[in-house]
Amino acid sequence: MTQRNDMGTKARKTTGAVLVFLFFVAGSLALAALLGLTWLDSPAPALPPEGALFTVRDGDSARAIARRLHDESLIRSEEVFLLLLKAKNLDQDLKAGVYDIRPGMGSSAIMELIASGKQVMRKLVVPEGAVLRVVAERAAEAGIAQPEDFLAKTRDPELLAELGIASSSFEGYLFPDTYFLPPDAGADVLIRMMVDTFRSRLEKTLPEAQKLSPEELQRYVTVASIVEREYRVPDEAPLMASVFWNRVRIGMGLQSCATVVYIITERMGRPHPERLYDRDLQIVDPYNTYKYAGLPPTPICSPGLTALAAAFRPAQTDYLYFRLVDEAAGTHSFSETLDEHIRSASLYVKPRNP
Repeated sequence: MTQRNDMGTKARKTTGAVLVFLFFVAGSLALAALLGLTWLDSPAPALPPEGALFTVRDGDSARAIARRLHDESLIRSEEVFLLLLKAKNLDQDLKAGVYDIRPGMGSSAIMELIASGKQVMRKLVVPEGAVLRVVAERAAEAGIAQPEDFLAKTRDPELLAELGIASSSFEGYLFPDTYFLPPDAGADVLIRMMVDTFRSRLEKTLPEAQKLSPEELQRYVTVASIVEREYRVPDEAPLMASVFWNRVRIGMGLQSCATVVYIITERMGRPHPERLYDRDLQIVDPYNTYKYAGLPPTPICSPGLTALAAAFRPAQTDYLYFRLVDEAAGTHSFSETLDEHIRSASLYVKPRNP
């Protein structure tokens, strides 16, 4: 009896020791796995100090994203990234876009960033009175679109027709504002956004514009673009618009300095002039409103709301003339007859956009 008890005690001790050993081994393996997983989830060593941009394309699968992250040395393990995605139930939440992967971001942080959709955005500021060339230059500086591609797209007849613009280009319809777009968003995306903004601002501020045909809208935008490049004091914008509409009504040339400047800078590629002289007014060009009556072929810049409102709601006057009387203050005199209008030997023009 005593011998059997001793044997049972030894067996129990042996079993206990085995269990302890197995628990120790299992714990060690679990700890090793945890440490390994933590290491594989840590930031990749090849990530540059300034970070890196990573693009998720429309239709990319979770595995395709994981593979490219690994190939670009932004994560340590493709499989661990997929495992963590599953564990966090994010495998169906990854969103297309451009993401800024910062130093210190491991797999978990990267997947949460992509699932959040918080993309990198470039800031583009388009000033009132900007011409297509200026928008192209600024879009290029912001890393949004190549200038050649942008300018080509602004004259794309198919896109113009699709967006309902009755013009040979988008000059005048790219609303001056501050825009945020992903890097390399492209000319098409930018133009659509700017035209959408133009239409939404018109709808909100000048609802009567919604009733106009594309051809009628073109006339108002053209007048607004000229007013934009002529006025300096906002209160005078409706007065200037009244002068131009009055001249259009009686078939008189607009005689706008701004249209001549447009010819010199945008059609001839010369520097912006400080003043205009008689020789400039003789340039043979359809945009020269000193030589040809009626509106120029297209708008000459992107007008802001002040100029647009002036074109749609001009002051009710009989004015046919205006001239700058205070260069510092930017104020003009307005008159109904030529006798009242004293024309200077040289003509001041509105300074170019910064």
